[in-house]
Amino acid sequence: MGPQSTEVETPRLAAAKIGSDVGLLLAKLHATGSLLNNKALADYGLRERSFSVLTLACSGLEPTQRELADFLSLDPSQVVSLVDDLEHRGLVKRAQGKQDRRAKIIVSTAEGRRIHNKARAGLEECERTQLAGLSEEENAQLRALLKKALWG
Repeated sequence: MGPQSTEVETPRLAAAKIGSDVGLLLAKLHATGSLLNNKALADYGLRERSFSVLTLACSGLEPTQRELADFLSLDPSQVVSLVDDLEHRGLVKRAQGKQDRRAKIIVSTAEGRRIHNKARAGLEECERTQLAGLSEEENAQLRALLKKALWG
C-alpha cells in the first residue's frame, strides 16, 4: 500500500537552514504525533507517558521502575507517579523481581492488557495518519534509521 493522497504544504520557513536540522525535524514530528496520540489516548484516561509505561508492563519483559525511567528518558520520580496512577486504576501492579528480589518489577493486569490493546489500535491509526506521506518501505526505513541512531 503506497502513500495516501494527503498533500502537506511545506511552510515557507522550512527553506531556512534550520528546516534541515535533525533536532527540529524530530521535535516537530514528535509534537504533532503527541497531539494526535494524546487525543486518541484520552478515551482511555491515558497520555503518551502513561501509555508507554503500560506498554512496557504488557511486554512480558518485567521492567523495573529504574529501567522504565532509563528507557523512557524520564526522572525516576515521574515513573513512580505514572506507575502509582496506573496501579491505582488496576492496570499494572508491582511485583517482586525474579532476578533481584529487592527490585520491584512492573507487570500489567488483565484489565491493563485489555485497555492497552484497545488504546494500541487507536495509536496505530494515529501513526498511519501522521506518516501517510511515506510509503511502507519509507516507513520501515525511518524506523530502522531511528533505531540505529539510538541504539546502534
